[in-house]
Amino acid sequence: MVTLRDLCDDDASLLVKYLNDAEVNRYLSSKIPTPYTFSDATWWIGIGSKDNAIVKAIEFKGSFCGVIGAYTQAFEYAHSAEVGYWIAKPYWRKGIATEALQLFTADIFNQTSISRLFNPVSAPNITSMRVLEKAGYQLEGVLRRSVCKAGDCYDEHVFARLKPNEDE
Repeated sequence: MVTLRDLCDDDASLLVKYLNDAEVNRYLSSKIPTPYTFSDATWWIGIGSKDNAIVKAIEFKGSFCGVIGAYTQAFEYAHSAEVGYWIAKPYWRKGIATEALQLFTADIFNQTSISRLFNPVSAPNITSMRVLEKAGYQLEGVLRRSVCKAGDCYDEHVFARLKPNEDE
């Protein structure tokens, strides 16, 4: 059973534990500090996760296991948000990311004026591409060598999902 909830101070120690796992943060943004400290976690919970973002903790059977968020855009792109998520390694291969993304997408479309969610995925991250496809996102295009991290450059596959029109 997957549920979404607001982040809380009690999540800090697990954020530190999970985000210091090289396999978990391998394809995450370089904006996430490495090593990830308790100070980083408390800042993220209290301030960072609220800055032009809608962020939720992911729980599986009542245990905190990851984070999902929509990062809002501005001006003519204000109808669109970049969605991102990660799951702690002990919870991989249980369908949690797909279920969380489906729940989160529905919540965003039902509770906000956002009408497009998108996610750029580094080419080697096949698992995340599968999650997006299972959650109803479609491949819009490939940005060639658009992301470089730790000395490696990758194509990014941009997936998106549109809010259904009320007429459809």
